[in-house]
Amino acid sequence: MSIQFSDLIENSPGAPGVYKMYDADGTLLYVGKAKNLSNRLKQYIDIPKLEPHKQVMRSLVARVEWETVPTESDALVREQELIKTQKPKYNIMLTDGKMYPMLALTAGEFPRLLKFRGKLSQRRDIYGPYPSVSALNETIKTIQKVCQIRTCNDTYMRNRARPCLLHQIGRCSAPCVRPQNDYAARVSLARRILTGDSEPIVKDLAEQMQKYSANLDFESAAECRDKIAALTHTSNRGMRRPAAHSANLDWANTVAELEKWLGLKIECAGVFDNSHLFGKQPVGAMIAFGHDGFIKSAYRHFKLNDMSRAGNDIAMMSEFVGRAVERGPKLDLIIVDGGRAQWNIAHRRAPNIPILGVTKGEVRDGDEHFIMPDGTECWDLPKDSKLFLLLRAVRDEAHRFVITYHRTVRAKTVTASVLDEIEGIGPARKKALMLHFGSARAVGDADLPALLKVPGLGKNAAEKIYAYFHSNVV
Repeated sequence: MSIQFSDLIENSPGAPGVYKMYDADGTLLYVGKAKNLSNRLKQYIDIPKLEPHKQVMRSLVARVEWETVPTESDALVREQELIKTQKPKYNIMLTDGKMYPMLALTAGEFPRLLKFRGKLSQRRDIYGPYPSVSALNETIKTIQKVCQIRTCNDTYMRNRARPCLLHQIGRCSAPCVRPQNDYAARVSLARRILTGDSEPIVKDLAEQMQKYSANLDFESAAECRDKIAALTHTSNRGMRRPAAHSANLDWANTVAELEKWLGLKIECAGVFDNSHLFGKQPVGAMIAFGHDGFIKSAYRHFKLNDMSRAGNDIAMMSEFVGRAVERGPKLDLIIVDGGRAQWNIAHRRAPNIPILGVTKGEVRDGDEHFIMPDGTECWDLPKDSKLFLLLRAVRDEAHRFVITYHRTVRAKTVTASVLDEIEGIGPARKKALMLHFGSARAVGDADLPALLKVPGLGKNAAEKIYAYFHSNVV
């Protein structure tokens, strides 16, 4: 059994994500999260070391799937989502006792902010889950600063004779002893913040901050700045649904289909991708796969040697493919992520190796087509076929691998002010960003729609900023 389970998880990635375990009938048994999927799944190999209920569950496992996500926090959110929608047997039993920190706004005349762990039916207006208690406390602190909603229980509130310390430091409006004409509006504002609709609030705070600064009231301006930063961070935290990637592939049979489709034998295939930030920190990567899955020992990173090629995807691909072919490993197939130009340059640098081009089409996920080794184009590969899913999976793995490397390289060279490093972001735009978001960290957390709302920024600049902090690919 141990060897069979090892085979099931052999190609699990060392990345954050969720894993799903099924029995022989295809019934979903269990969903779990992990900071490192490979390490976590290996803990299930030795059955006697598991908790008793997990020993029973583990003995039934016949299939394992996983989905990778950007961060451990995203893994928690995705795990909760799957448990709610798919109701895995061993999660629903709650035999592992796991409950996640949640936030609620209670009912009544003066609703309170409440953190809890429990069934969703126990409370109204639920928000979460949160990756940790500290993250939940940070959110509550933000709501208290901006909305002054109470957190005390009803008994405590009814027995107060004077405002508590939270009112004295500006975090509660003291409904226990003071008249409340606008408490419902405060609660409505809190709901908007918790659901990400904080843009008008941030705008008002930015205007207040400018007025305070003009009047030399820098202490009040700093308070507004801190509220903007807190609001933006809370709003950007959100409930993201990551674009998950299932790595549960029948490698042997699917690679055999690839061989038949292309008319060649494949022991080791290499997949290439580039990454750069508007020409800066140009890097490349190659991942490899064969009949048994990804061949991690054959993965390669490349830093661009000829910097005159920086920012030119075609020229960069030429150098990276050439270096890979010269130094090994021996490749039976090269797959490049791109169109005809990428295919042409790869064919020129490796004329004796078949080249397969995977184009992005109009829509990156779902509209791919292929440039075959003989130069013809294939548009009719079924999108739900194992072969299509294999090619998408290896392309995405190459993309993940090069992005991870590029972020590592860029992190080593980042300067004190990240906004100063973005082309086209001068003093005026930098000021607009800081007024709107409150901090560079909040700018980095913002999604593209939020950036597009910054006055005077413009679409091109917003896209550059988003690419800098998120995709890092041009």
